[in-house]
Amino acid sequence: MAFWYQLPLPPIAAKIAIGAWGLFALGVLYLDITRRSWIVRGVYGLALIAALLWWTSIKPSFDHEWAPDVAYIVTGTRDGDIVTLTNVRNFDWQTETQFTPRWETRSYDLSKIESVDLFLSYWAGPAIAHTLVSFGFEDGQHVVFSAEIRKEKGESFSSIGGFFKEFDLALIAADERDIIRLRTNIRGEDVYLYPVQMPKAGMRELFLSYLDTGNHLAEVPTFYNTVTTNCTTVVFRLLRALDPALPFDYRILLSGYLPSYIYQNQGFKSGLTEAEFRRRAAVSALGIAAGDSPGFSRAIRVNSLPSR
Repeated sequence: MAFWYQLPLPPIAAKIAIGAWGLFALGVLYLDITRRSWIVRGVYGLALIAALLWWTSIKPSFDHEWAPDVAYIVTGTRDGDIVTLTNVRNFDWQTETQFTPRWETRSYDLSKIESVDLFLSYWAGPAIAHTLVSFGFEDGQHVVFSAEIRKEKGESFSSIGGFFKEFDLALIAADERDIIRLRTNIRGEDVYLYPVQMPKAGMRELFLSYLDTGNHLAEVPTFYNTVTTNCTTVVFRLLRALDPALPFDYRILLSGYLPSYIYQNQGFKSGLTEAEFRRRAAVSALGIAAGDSPGFSRAIRVNSLPSR
């Protein structure tokens, strides 16, 4: 699989290389069974070491032609309570391939932060969901942070490729009418909104953690990994920095099952059953009804529980 995704060869040549490695491995296995020679094992060991050295030499890079929706990684500066974000995405999506691109500079007053919401967007069955975190402010602004694969032009997501250094990691900041409406209205994904209960000081620190993460990723190219460095694990690491006691759970990796984790740790306080808690979180129909209305963020929260 590493050869398939990373050898700088045409597909037919990569297949030949994979076949050659397979024949080599089978030959070593046959000779080891029939002759039990340490020389054969040594040759295979040297081949593995060579493959490992090649693998570790593959480094992430900014030297690519990126897809338009991940062309920029969010960066920011702080002046007291005022944070200024550069490259906030605010696309006007007509379809997945037709859109009006807009990258904006926006400022947010951390003294007026009032909510944190976790969005889960289901696109590949019940076990897998994309995780996004939205911050709300007293003036009605919302900004969403999303850790995403940084696709090159013409690339599409592959969960298998994500294990083999196929994609870089990007942190995108976006308007909800862009990044949430893209999922509810354009892609037709099943989207849920879960308010996160935390004090305002924690909200501020979490926002600043995203700021630091964006600045870092804009300076240091980093590979995406389907299990260890993805949208959910990035969120968990940031939350764990605020609360080291936050328990790790298999549902962090199988992000589609996060609703039961959220309910177990916070949702039970609402007095709702887990099924009702999840039903109240559904926002796809609300997003479709809101369309591209300026009141999109307010419309998708009509059934939402308070965040604190």
